[in-house]
Amino acid sequence: MKDIEGQPTMPHLVIEHSNDGHGGLLDVTKLMKALHDTAADTGVMKAADIKVRATAFENYLVAGREDGFCHLSVYLLEGRTPAQKIALSESLRETLTVLLPQTKSLSVDIRDMDPIAYRKRLNN
Repeated sequence: MKDIEGQPTMPHLVIEHSNDGHGGLLDVTKLMKALHDTAADTGVMKAADIKVRATAFENYLVAGREDGFCHLSVYLLEGRTPAQKIALSESLRETLTVLLPQTKSLSVDIRDMDPIAYRKRLNN
């Protein structure tokens, strides 16, 4: 899993979540670590390459109501098979379900990044 310059891919796990609506069970650090580990365990990406970040929302509506939500966007350089993406999505959704059983809306979206346009800089 290399990018076009031969560097390791850098998958991004971006968590967006409501501040409330989780029945007091939302521990963002624990959630980030669990999603990182789940993603790595699928074999679709290497643990050392994964970037995880989370953003909380105070103002939101889910189907017109203030129901709790947690949405995970996964950004990968293209090249994974549909089966790999499905397995990754289902594994990550299961982790969300286990950690946030009282949250109204849990979702995962897998996105392919364009390797022609993707650029990064590593400062070593």
